Amino acid sequence: MDSKALGDWIQSQIGVEVTYEESADRLLVPATEIARVCDLLYRSPSTYFDSLSCLTAIDKGPENGHLDIIYTLYSIPFHQTLHLRVELPRLQENGALPEIPTVSTIWQTANWHEREAFDLIGVHFAGHPDLTRILLPTDWVGHPLRKDYVEPEKYHGIQVKF
Repeated sequence: MDSKALGDWIQSQIGVEVTYEESADRLLVPATEIARVCDLLYRSPSTYFDSLSCLTAIDKGPENGHLDIIYTLYSIPFHQTLHLRVELPRLQENGALPEIPTVSTIWQTANWHEREAFDLIGVHFAGHPDLTRILLPTDWVGHPLRKDYVEPEKYHGIQVKF
């Protein structure tokens, strides 16, 4: 099945409305439904996307008001790649980090990918078993790949900004 057909199939199977983005050959999935969609794509014998190759978080900037999470899935038996995109607000209404369900219960490799997105972009993955920083110290303030990130002058007395 091509990406568009997969989108139609997802809608028919679990009733989640996905949008086919022709220019990028990917599916736009509602953030609240990403785990359900991924679980279906993994568990179904007709799709069996048994590998999460990549999960990337992208800050579209304060002027756009949202972040993108791109999931790259691969089905080894069907030799097929599928890209899913989720849009998240930069912050929740209460000022907290944006939140999305974890897919680490489906693919173990998501554990590290989600921790990286949390660390560098500031996305909270609800239900993640160990959502802690993976690249930066635990007491680091902020998320350095956000467009509005302000680099600190010093960290524990060490000059970090030149």
